[in-house]
Amino acid sequence: MDNQNKNLILATALSFAVILGWFLLFPPEKPEPSPEATQVEQTGAEQAPLTPSNASDQPQAATPPKEPVVDTLADAPRIEIDTPSLVGSISLVGGRIDDLSLKDYRVTLEDDSPIVSVLKPAGDGSAFYALYGWAAGAGLAPQDVPGPNTEWQIEKGETLAVDSPVTLIWDNGNGMTFRREISVDKDYMFTITQSVENASGATANIAPYGLLRRHGKPDNLKSFFILHEGMVGVADGKLTEVKYKKMADFPHDSRDSTRSETTSVAENGWVGFTDHYWMSTLIPAPGTAFKSVAKYDEQRDIYQTEAVLQTQQVADGASSSVTTRLFVGAKEWATLRDYERSGIQNFLDSIDWGWFFFLTKPIFWLLHNINQLIGNMGWSIIGLTLIIKALLFPLAYKSYVSMAKMKELQPQMQALKEKAGDDRQKMQQGMMELYKKEKVNPAAGCLPILMQIPIFFSLYKVIFVTIELRHAPFFGPFQDLSAPDPTSIINLFGLLPWAGPEPGSVMATILIGILPLLLGISMWLQQKLNPAPTDPTQQMIFAWMPWVFMFMLGSFASGLVVYWIANNTITFTQQYLIMRSQGYKPDLLGNILSSFSRKPKAEKK
Repeated sequence: MDNQNKNLILATALSFAVILGWFLLFPPEKPEPSPEATQVEQTGAEQAPLTPSNASDQPQAATPPKEPVVDTLADAPRIEIDTPSLVGSISLVGGRIDDLSLKDYRVTLEDDSPIVSVLKPAGDGSAFYALYGWAAGAGLAPQDVPGPNTEWQIEKGETLAVDSPVTLIWDNGNGMTFRREISVDKDYMFTITQSVENASGATANIAPYGLLRRHGKPDNLKSFFILHEGMVGVADGKLTEVKYKKMADFPHDSRDSTRSETTSVAENGWVGFTDHYWMSTLIPAPGTAFKSVAKYDEQRDIYQTEAVLQTQQVADGASSSVTTRLFVGAKEWATLRDYERSGIQNFLDSIDWGWFFFLTKPIFWLLHNINQLIGNMGWSIIGLTLIIKALLFPLAYKSYVSMAKMKELQPQMQALKEKAGDDRQKMQQGMMELYKKEKVNPAAGCLPILMQIPIFFSLYKVIFVTIELRHAPFFGPFQDLSAPDPTSIINLFGLLPWAGPEPGSVMATILIGILPLLLGISMWLQQKLNPAPTDPTQQMIFAWMPWVFMFMLGSFASGLVVYWIANNTITFTQQYLIMRSQGYKPDLLGNILSSFSRKPKAEKK
């Protein structure tokens, strides 16, 4: 077995082993069905265990009423929300933001598909909403401060829109007046200002808070190891991610069924929940100290995050206010970047960049900017491939020059084999002396392939987690580069007007689409730049390798397969031209024909 073929087999086999091993060792988790929340809602959805957390420097948390609230919520008046990006409403019961959908995103590619809904009111099986209020301190009863079921009145505004804020007001009947002003920008950011005027005759100790409450896990939970879904937050520059199932491992509160974890934030931070493409986040003003809390109620299957601000001492005749922000929307890179530049620390880290963040971040930045110029994500991926290959060209050049020199040394290597006979040690020593004399690195041939492994994984991560690839069209039947190839031999690779097998199914894996087929052919042609090895074992490995990769990668996102096809095509061209420039002329046609015969055809110089 000559060293060139050894290196090529080793590098390719290593690539295959890493990819296959990754999926065998870390398979996608099967989604667990979320328990129904209907019974929770009917037996007191707003009970005390999930009120804002107590802390040594906080007043005692308010205890919301335990009576059912579903009927009240269903009949409550609402304020409409209508912006260029959002549509929904705010319930005047609790002043809760609990009905919100994204105008620019649909559930599927179908024209009549509903738009994506992010927040849903209590009473819905997958309720998810934002609540704001004040925790009552010593001397105040829970009913003296606004909570989840407070019936607010509209003081100003009719519809919440950009440049049209609304103000809610509530009088506790004991000399304290609370207001809540809500505004929203053109994207996904709400600004909530909570204020209180104290005319009660005594100093009031109260702590403002905001919380996000989710009843059960999301309906569309992916539960995929490469993707983070669950609690996400930043505390003074430190990112924390906790999956939904891991929230059940939080320290247990012996007083109830709640498990929680609290982090003290000194100056900058935020906390919330992230899904595949959507996120809801509580964001206190930069420079504000607060308690970041994540909770899970085992009994009621409720997940909650809180931002509990420091206690306000409001003297009689005085007033106090605090402003926080709430992000509810799509994790668009450019939008998050703009919010981060405006002062929200590490907001771009809400996108799950993964272990190879030092590669995924610049790769996506480059892909995004190419797409800004081209306007088509498929061609942008091809453009990205060209740039990556250009950056790696010096390494590829050395590798292919080394491979060409290895071919030139074949007669001398064969003479060494004949001279050494069965003495393998003598054979190895002679070959090492030959490599040193001719300045050839036998390991150089596998370096370009090895370099592709982290790049491949990083691009896979980028295509999988970034919303910019979601429903991104290429051409013809390829209208979602984040999904597997929709074509199949069943619909003549997209020429016939009906769908192929369900993506991800066994039939879709067997009856592959045109992109996986092109991937296999491109790998096979690249292989044919060199003559088939004489060893039968090597011949078998080489014969099967392109087609194994073809079926294995066929169920990957079509954008990733486009990258791999482009990469193989460029690699083939580079290798062919460089080897010819070194005086070695690959006999491509001869090697292809020899693959159909028993004896491999010798290359011509």
